[in-house]
Amino acid sequence: WIIGTYDKSGKPNACAVAWGGISCSKPPCVGISLRKAAYSHGNIMDKKAFTVNVPSEKYVKEADYFGIVSGRNWDKFAKTGLTPVKSELVDAPYIKEFPLVLECKVINILEIGLHTQFTGEILDVKCDESALGKDGLPDIEKIKPILYDPEVCTYHGIGKCLGRAFSIGKQLS
Repeated sequence: WIIGTYDKSGKPNACAVAWGGISCSKPPCVGISLRKAAYSHGNIMDKKAFTVNVPSEKYVKEADYFGIVSGRNWDKFAKTGLTPVKSELVDAPYIKEFPLVLECKVINILEIGLHTQFTGEILDVKCDESALGKDGLPDIEKIKPILYDPEVCTYHGIGKCLGRAFSIGKQLS
């Protein structure tokens, strides 16, 4: 995931986050964990908001760059050529070119070792029309998200559908 934030001066920033996931369905929430030293950590603490931006495979270089340099020293949007868009719901930017965006307000902060875990309530989901399925919902095969393997530091795409959840396992009953 790429996390969008604003710093105190209003400059947009984006960072790559390896530790994150869905944490609740009602209310819909995500959890992300950042080191306290990360520039985006301070931005989230200050603004109590962030966006989760899901890049497609074609943006793997830009996504990696967001995790290489610090927004303290670099304008990552200028370097990547990507477009920050001001959210109308939270005080954080999202990335126009990425097919899926979650706009989140911070509802819980938990210190865990070297990291801070931020729980963000999802206030809105934006999905590019080209990434929607026939049912009008985001389609993972059309989004083509980047998957990160933190053990060996590699990026991967998704594979084929293996079966329907809560159904395929019934064959073992």
